[in-house]
Amino acid sequence: MDTLAFLLMGLVFVASLIIQGGLQATFARYSRVANSRGLTGAQVARAILDAHGLSHVRVEPVPGALTDHYDPQAKAVRLSEPNYASPSLAALAVAAHEVGHAVQDAQGYAWLRVRASLWPAASLGSNLGPILVLAGLFLGALGLAKLGLYLYLAVALFQLITLPVEFDASKRALEFLRRMGFLGREEMGPARRVLTWAALTYVAALASSLATILYYASLLGLFGRREE
Repeated sequence: MDTLAFLLMGLVFVASLIIQGGLQATFARYSRVANSRGLTGAQVARAILDAHGLSHVRVEPVPGALTDHYDPQAKAVRLSEPNYASPSLAALAVAAHEVGHAVQDAQGYAWLRVRASLWPAASLGSNLGPILVLAGLFLGALGLAKLGLYLYLAVALFQLITLPVEFDASKRALEFLRRMGFLGREEMGPARRVLTWAALTYVAALASSLATILYYASLLGLFGRREE
């Protein structure tokens, strides 16, 4: 079982690299293609927010690449500096996606609330879980190692709940772009491809956590008595 878990972790790692490469290549390709209306990511985000009565939600630039996110505490859509000022198809897709989260928040989208409630446990599990597992194995303290494993389960649960949140935000984004006329029919395909590759990164993250949990459980002998 240890070998199987290790092989699964390797396969997930390779798949994650492929997905990251696909996202970067797709994003780079459509970052060089301007939308037909010449609108920037910031302009589109602002227009969609205003159309949904969210004029109080700010649109702000943040440093870095693919650092785009929605901050529910500050009520701010934060776009990476390239996407904030760019009129590319990729920028519009990302901007609309982040606004999708703002609309989810405003409408009380259930999965978003569940994910927010799980964040403290997931953060603790991500930081402390692996340490407790390894410390427990080193010290021969099975109870301590199991506690680390249970804490790490919160990470996988958080990532599982993240999937419907992200898929729904992308679905909303494409509908915003189409219904409000920001992208033409021939431009919707590229926007969909950008968001699809981005969504796959969350699938890969969940798969990685599940493979890690399987490996930890195997190390702890939870699938049967380990041979000495």
